[in-house]
Amino acid sequence: MVRFITLPNLAEYGHTLQLMETRVKNVINHFSEEVVYLVEHSDIYSAGTSFRDSELLNPRNIPVIYTGRGGGFTYHGVGQRVIYPILDLSSEGRKKDLKLYIKLLENWIIDSLSSFGITAFTINGMVGVWVKQNGMPAKIASIGVRVKKWVTYHGVAVNISTNLDMFDGIIACGLKAYAITSLKKLGVDITLTQFDEVAKNKFLEYF
Repeated sequence: MVRFITLPNLAEYGHTLQLMETRVKNVINHFSEEVVYLVEHSDIYSAGTSFRDSELLNPRNIPVIYTGRGGGFTYHGVGQRVIYPILDLSSEGRKKDLKLYIKLLENWIIDSLSSFGITAFTINGMVGVWVKQNGMPAKIASIGVRVKKWVTYHGVAVNISTNLDMFDGIIACGLKAYAITSLKKLGVDITLTQFDEVAKNKFLEYF
């Protein structure tokens, strides 16, 4: 069974990246078990491999980190649950298929959100999880992953009670025409721990 580890307090992004990379190396070499890190970061803008300089609008005093995950710019901060699964896709019962892995992540988050009365969905050709807000699609969860020798890292960011104004400093995921939303914005006021309880219970149905 995959173990969930909740990092304490607000986690610094660079430290968490080092933690992930060490765990990935150890899982590849069969020194460590698979884990899922549950994190709440201090303020950060991170850029994936698809970023464009023009998408960084106004970082103010927020650090900008350039990473090796997929996707463009996103924001991490207080009230957002960031989930980093370190899973071996080459292990028994899994498939070495990155697109399938991303689809499973999306479906897992959609299923978890449904427990809070939120109807979420995917949009063909766009990675992530969406909801309807004022009749229009709005993004509630971003996904950016990387694999090394079929061991996954980086992962999912779900906006629980995130300060959505922080996304004004970037064009999130390169999608200028779409809003970013949160559970709180949709009228669902829960803690990260409450979300975690549901997500943990749903996890084994997908992985």
